[in-house]
Amino acid sequence: MQTIAHILAQELDVRTQQVEATIALFDDGATVPFVARYRKEVTGGLDDGQLRQLDSRLTYLRELDARRQTILQSIEQQGKLDTSLVTKIQNVTTKTELEDLYLPYKPKRRTKGQIAIEAGIEPLADKLLENRQLDPETTAAEFFNAESGFDNTKAVLDGARAILMERFAEQAPVVSAVRQHMQRHSEMQVRVVAGQEQAGAKFRDYFEHNENWKRIPSHRALAMLRGRNEGVLSLSLEADPNKDPAQKGSVCEAIIADQLDLRLGNHPADQWLKTVVQWTWKVKLSLQMESELIADLRERAETDAIKVFADNLGDLLMAAPAGPRATLGLDPGLRTGVKVVVVDHTGKLLATDTIYPHAPRNQWDQSIASLAKLAKAHQVELVAIGNGTASRETDKLAADLAKRHPELKLQKVMVSEAGASVYSASETAAKEFPELDVSLRGAVSIARRLQDPMAELVKIDPKSIGVGQYQHDVSQTQLAHSLDAVVEDCVNGVGVDVNIASAALLKRVAGLTPTLAQNIVDYRDANGVFAERKQLLKVPRLGPKAFEQCAGFLRITKGKNPLDASGVHPESYSLVKAISTHTGKGIDELIGNSSLLKSLKPNQFATDQFGLPTVTDVLAELDKPGRDPRGQFETAEFADGVETLKDLEPGMVLQGVVTNVTHFGAFVDIGVHQDGLVHISALSHQFVDDPRKVVKTGDVVKVKVMEVEIDRKRIGLSMRLDDEPGQSRAKPAARSDKPRTNGNHRGERQSQPRQRQTQNTGNSAMGSAFADAFKKAKR
Repeated sequence: MQTIAHILAQELDVRTQQVEATIALFDDGATVPFVARYRKEVTGGLDDGQLRQLDSRLTYLRELDARRQTILQSIEQQGKLDTSLVTKIQNVTTKTELEDLYLPYKPKRRTKGQIAIEAGIEPLADKLLENRQLDPETTAAEFFNAESGFDNTKAVLDGARAILMERFAEQAPVVSAVRQHMQRHSEMQVRVVAGQEQAGAKFRDYFEHNENWKRIPSHRALAMLRGRNEGVLSLSLEADPNKDPAQKGSVCEAIIADQLDLRLGNHPADQWLKTVVQWTWKVKLSLQMESELIADLRERAETDAIKVFADNLGDLLMAAPAGPRATLGLDPGLRTGVKVVVVDHTGKLLATDTIYPHAPRNQWDQSIASLAKLAKAHQVELVAIGNGTASRETDKLAADLAKRHPELKLQKVMVSEAGASVYSASETAAKEFPELDVSLRGAVSIARRLQDPMAELVKIDPKSIGVGQYQHDVSQTQLAHSLDAVVEDCVNGVGVDVNIASAALLKRVAGLTPTLAQNIVDYRDANGVFAERKQLLKVPRLGPKAFEQCAGFLRITKGKNPLDASGVHPESYSLVKAISTHTGKGIDELIGNSSLLKSLKPNQFATDQFGLPTVTDVLAELDKPGRDPRGQFETAEFADGVETLKDLEPGMVLQGVVTNVTHFGAFVDIGVHQDGLVHISALSHQFVDDPRKVVKTGDVVKVKVMEVEIDRKRIGLSMRLDDEPGQSRAKPAARSDKPRTNGNHRGERQSQPRQRQTQNTGNSAMGSAFADAFKKAKR
């Protein structure tokens, strides 16, 4: 039996020693971000992706091992454990294989087969299995047992059949072979439940739908499963979709017979055994396999959907911040007015107001005067406009404000308000602004997420940010675990200013619990800003272990030690001191001195305490201390006069912001309150197998309008600006090594990517490619 470390090493294609060392770190309480960044010597340089995979698989394999021991103990207690079975159980690598082996020994309720065994019918079953020359009906007469209800030939043979059916269906090789066949060849058959045609009209594209099980994409699988859960669709698996109509029986029956080495011919018992095999398939294994494979499909679809969500969330969190500048936040509204707030460069709330520039009050000039007064009083540089109802009208207001008051030098930016209402009503917002109206809290969130998207978005449940697909149909536990890992990696990858960070942001730092995060904020409020990192050890309940994990990710600007503003861990300060002594330069002189730092050879400073990876990382950090990895801030400029679907015309070239990326394309906000779809085939002139290789959530892109369906609220877009509307199909460069599929399957349409809308977001585009993308829509 291989050790868990050896199995993980093979899966990750690394040395077993690396895995063993990493497991020891995790078991000692180390976090993935800390290990990835500050323990490279120990892990051999495993990155955060490998560490996440290792951590997940470690949990699975340990659960497998625990279940293995339970099963071995159970079989031993039954007195049925032998050396051969122990070896098989010890060598399985999946929970499915383990349960297959345990099936014959698993305690069961009293079955027909067990009742027949108790009545003494099992010897008949064995006789007919071993001697095919016997006549079943004649032989059955020897086993009548009137007291147990087996008083005629049919009852006795039925009992013998039940015994063998249960025995055959519990053979691990039989179950495995049937499963493999169905995984490769079975077809999902979806039908509408009689009488549900009208009530389930949103699923009408699945009313008569067949598709190979292994090729069903996640979004389509989840749509089918939702239809079944709502009582509209029925799902079944056909094991032999390509079987010759003239062929009798299922292929699976032949597989069962082959695995049991039954060579059934024309002997007297063979015909009876053929019915046993048929019943084993139809009564036992077909239903079991259908249930299992549909469950596997759900798991596969959920994993895929969760990954899409996690990727989009990561891109959104890592969007470039506009920076610490005073910001005017506008939460648009019509009848209820536009909610206005001003926050300073740190996000602190300075002023609030409500203006009514739109119908029915139409106080345009008064509104501009109010905004100008606030902007001037607080030296506002940015105007953040929520992209919900009345956003384009409010965008016009901000443009008129900038035009009438050029001296203010305002920059207006449209900001996604997805999740702002969730934050407004949250406990976090209530603690932050106990006296502030809920609607104004939303405006604060809009302003702050322009300044620093990550710092604000961490306050919102990731599931409410609106960048996932079918998030309510997947395992909420797995989804939360995956999204939490993404948030943790992003936050620690950027670093956190401990003197201005909220408790919501601090709790995402490696090693900090919600309690410790709140204790840091309380200590800061009571004692003033932190002057140095080691002062964190004075925070209640923040001990050496937590300090070790979090210190490198917390920044203190303008503190006592310039290294506290960098990603250099306090445990490496002595290394920096050695570099300083070697070069004759003070630490202040070293920081940012690229020419000097690049002239140094890392191996000059490597010791038993500080290996080459650590020295290399420290030198890089000294070169660009506290560098923000989130890139340069940019924003889309929505076209004037293009505010609704009715304003769109095929052929228009517009700027937009990518709001969601799926396996079949990307959704883009072009400022008309409805996202458009750039299908995967229209992302590039080159072959694209993964849209995320071309675009990411938050990217500013140029697109051409290819098709508009106002009644269905669908917009087809292309990033290939030389494409012409109405052409039959986009033709990206073909690949010579394999056929171009580009995922143009039916039904490739996402669930709502922008939560502020009540209609489903979807689009058609460019002939058949986009017709396919929406044919199987989840509505």
